[in-house]
Formats: sequence, structure tokens, C-alpha cells
Amino acid sequence: MAALELEALTKYYGDVRGIENVSLTVEEGEVFGFLGPNGAGKTTTIRTCMGFLSPTGGSVRVLGRDPTDEAEFLEARRRIGYLPSDPGLDPDRTGAAYLDLQADLKGETRRRELVDRFGLPAERRIGDLSRGNRQKVALVSAFMHDPELLVLDEPTAGLDPLLQEEFNALVEEAVADGATAFLSSHVLSEVQTLCDRVGIVRNGRLATVERVDDLLERAGKRVRVAVSGAGPRAGERTEGRVEDSLERLAGTHDVRVGEGTPTPVSFTYTGAYDDLVAWLAERPIANLDVRDAPLEDVFLRFYGEPDGEADEESAGTGSGDSAGVEA
Repeated sequence: MAALELEALTKYYGDVRGIENVSLTVEEGEVFGFLGPNGAGKTTTIRTCMGFLSPTGGSVRVLGRDPTDEAEFLEARRRIGYLPSDPGLDPDRTGAAYLDLQADLKGETRRRELVDRFGLPAERRIGDLSRGNRQKVALVSAFMHDPELLVLDEPTAGLDPLLQEEFNALVEEAVADGATAFLSSHVLSEVQTLCDRVGIVRNGRLATVERVDDLLERAGKRVRVAVSGAGPRAGERTEGRVEDSLERLAGTHDVRVGEGTPTPVSFTYTGAYDDLVAWLAERPIANLDVRDAPLEDVFLRFYGEPDGEADEESAGTGSGDSAGVEA
């Protein structure tokens, strides 16, 4: 049985499209990333899967259950660890009191371990906590009962890099123990180390489902380099303008060359790394930065220009998806 099945799932807010004809399957034991820029439809999809929104059309099955059937879905919710994008925690409760409530609803097996692991000041009022510590409360709630399915909407928001690493380890451990994870993000690199496959949603429609390795290969790297002189090093052959030499370097896209000395150059690169290194080695480099291409660049290159749809996340605000009612 698949952990999550969406078939032509559609949700409109009046005349505003949230999602339309989204079909995908998340297999048991995999980590599936749901990628897209803010407002693309990620949260609407997750809220509908969790039963907080009624679909306009299509269907969804979560752990074999129909979220629109409240009685049928009640038991399944206890087997899900859900982290909303905005947990909506009661600011007057302490973290411990909130976790007590969640334990009454769905049980707990590892709460104390997770509180210690994340360094959560559980006895403090939630309203007095930083954004990162509020996120820790929600994370402990999502993981503390060893759920079969983790549904995580922008799970690392507000976490510092060390805690993001701890979160990654926690997901990997859960999956090693047999869990399935479905997590949304608008940052491609955030899901790179965790996910087996990703679905890319854009303006409410599913653009593609791909293996992470395949997507990264297509996306390429964003290269920013400051060149102290446009041509090769002294004594080597002259190639003229830096943009002319980049035109001959296979795999370059979106080349931008600024003014000044050193000359700022940026481009997306999908070619062979040896060729890029050879091109760089021919020039006096003042500064260099290479990182994964921004997800927005991936959209524009592979899936076309945005079509100007309204922001579905704003249209869906107030749908009652707080973590306090997740079970």
C-alpha cells in the first residue's frame, strides 16, 4: 500500500486556483520532497491531504484512508506526524503543556529524548520562545509518537544550521525504522540530502516528478566569479571578452557580465566540471562562489514563465490547520 496517493486533486478558493489535477504517489519507506516557490500550492496540497480542506475535485488517500471521511481518518491521524508551515501554537501554554495535550491525543514514546536532543526549554511559555524554539516544540510533537508517516511543511523554518543537521538525522532515523516522509520546501538544497524523489509544483499544477539526482543534474550550479582581467593569464593565448569565451564553454546559461575590475561574472552551469575548472584555471580569479542553482532558475529554464496566478497560501489562510488539532 502506498503511504500517500493523490489522484487529480483539485482545490479552488472561490475563483482562485489553489491546486489543480495534482496526481502523485508516495511509496512506503521513501522520503518525498514537494518543491515549489512560496504560493505554488504546497500548503494547500498538504492541508487537503490532512483533511483540513475539502477538495474541489479529485481524491486523496493517506495510509489507505480518505481524509474527507472524518470517522475513517481519525485512526490514521494518530499514525501521522504532522508539522504545519505555521503551527499556530497557543502562546499562553508552556511547551510542556502543549506536548502533554498532544500526548493525550496520539501518545508518545520518545518525547523526553527529543526535548533533550533539540535543547527545548519546554517549561517556558510558548509566547516567550524564539521562532526557532517554537519550531522545536512543533518538531517534537510531530516525531514523539514514532509515526508511520511524517507530513512536514517547511520543517526547518527558523532552525539554525546545526539544528537543521539534527533534523536531517532525525528523518533518516525514522525512515530507517520504516517510516515514510513527505516534506515541502521552496529550497532545492534543503531536500537534496534527504529525498529520494521530488515533485515540483508551480502555480497550483504539478510540473514534474523526478529523482533528486536527475533534477540536480539538470538544474546545474550557479557560478559567481570575479575575474581580474577578461582574458587568460599572462603568456597564454588571448580569447577576448569573457562572455565570448563562455559562449564556447558548453553548458553555460544565463550569463551576466558586470562592469569594473575585477569583472563580476555569473552564470548557470550544467556542463562537465572538468571543463569549468579548466576555464577558471586560465584566468586570474579574485573571488569564486559555486552553489546549487536557485529553484526559481530551474522553473524558468524547464517549466516556463510564471503565469501570474494569485498566491494560494494567502487565499487559504485561516483554514484551521494548527498543530493543536492535528490528532
